[in-house]
Amino acid sequence: MKKLFLLFSHTLTPAQELDAKERLGIENFVSLPDELQGLWSNIPPQLTELSDYLEPLKAYIGNHAEVGDVFLIQGDFGGCYEMVNFVKSLGFTAVHSTTKRDVEEKMVNGKVEKFSRFEHVNFRIY
Repeated sequence: MKKLFLLFSHTLTPAQELDAKERLGIENFVSLPDELQGLWSNIPPQLTELSDYLEPLKAYIGNHAEVGDVFLIQGDFGGCYEMVNFVKSLGFTAVHSTTKRDVEEKMVNGKVEKFSRFEHVNFRIY
């Protein structure tokens, strides 16, 4: 069963789930355990090096991923760089979601407010 591991701080949209199933052949979505999700979503900005900090996440991947699995990796730029390189070194595929942004400006109480909507387009391989 091909899985998509979510190194991602958001909830997948229905469009992303459908695209992952259709284009990537995903059968199961794997969210991180709460402790690892907290680690991924809250990378301390004062750290100058992330390898040790991300070690628990790497160990989890090493113990749970199987041949053919895919990793959706989005978040802190340095964390993404570290984890993309890590999963690729193990022979896995890493992807990120691309979106189309639709911006609308409205006058609200005499002030211009901008509203942005993001729509999933596809998954791009790193």
